[in-house]
Amino acid sequence: MKKSDIVISVELDERNHPEKIQWQAEGSGMQGMNPCKSIMLSIFDKADSGTLRIDLWTKEMRVDEMQQFIYETMQSMANTYQNATNDKEAADKLRAMATQFGTETGLLKK
Repeated sequence: MKKSDIVISVELDERNHPEKIQWQAEGSGMQGMNPCKSIMLSIFDKADSGTLRIDLWTKEMRVDEMQQFIYETMQSMANTYQNATNDKEAADKLRAMATQFGTETGLLKK
């Protein structure tokens, strides 16, 4: 069985706000710790059958970057949902919500 470790490192300021976020994943093709501005991590807990979340972003993350991050995450969630359930209709509704979000925030042109 193959194993791959994913490492996320977060440096906090004096108020416990993320100052620096870095990640590394075996097999990603990238060497060493890689900087990023934001992470969203969702874990479905086996024992409690519930979702645990970690959402972090640095002070340098701009609003337009956050809008893009949320839009792309919503699109990715729709793709994951469709791949996992084969429910294209519900996945398309998620994509439509993402498109509406992108349009209303000005990320997508009308």
